[in-house]
Amino acid sequence: MTGNIQFGMATFAYEVLHVSRKTLEIAVHPDRRVVVKAPLGAHRDEIEGKLKKRARWVLRQIDYFQQYEPRTPARRFISGETHLYLGRQYRLKVVRAVANQVKMSHGRIVVEIDGELLPEQVAGYLEDWYRARARQYFQECLERCAQAFIRKGHELPKLQIKKMRARWGSLTRNGTLTLNLALIHAPRECIEYVITHELCHLKYDDHSAGFYRYLEKLMPDWERRKRKLELASA
Repeated sequence: MTGNIQFGMATFAYEVLHVSRKTLEIAVHPDRRVVVKAPLGAHRDEIEGKLKKRARWVLRQIDYFQQYEPRTPARRFISGETHLYLGRQYRLKVVRAVANQVKMSHGRIVVEIDGELLPEQVAGYLEDWYRARARQYFQECLERCAQAFIRKGHELPKLQIKKMRARWGSLTRNGTLTLNLALIHAPRECIEYVITHELCHLKYDDHSAGFYRYLEKLMPDWERRKRKLELASA
């Protein structure tokens, strides 16, 4: 479901995701999309009523992300352009070689290809490299961040990595933690924030005041990390 909200002279569009939850959550993403997660069966009037009450805040968030335009241009996957890995920019170097591989060398990400240096091939090998790095680093980070939860009797969630359009992570009721592959581009402390945020759902299945008190107890600077992640992804 989508719609528009008028507030004074300003108008903003929103989209609604109906999910299994008790409360309604409004989020403004770095690409300035306004996404509402609403309980199953929530009516448009109820959703738009909440959006109108929060309209001033929504518009402030949209203006906040607007200042960081223009956004990163579309990737061409050629030598010389920069790519992020764990919060740092690396120059991409594409070379012809006797084997297909991706490696880091002298502060660069080097893609070696046996054959034509086609951008779609470079993109594919680079994504595979990011995915392998993410699988290793996310698992290490999860095991480290989960220690406080394991001591309280929770089991270590199973990790899976996917491309996700509108969220950094999620935790299912059966204990599967899904992380967005794009998170491997973010600084380490931001990855720790996302994982810790999701692990807090082992105790709270919503974003209640109790959830945020618990998150703050475990990670007092979570808001700073969240802002850093938002800026890094803008």
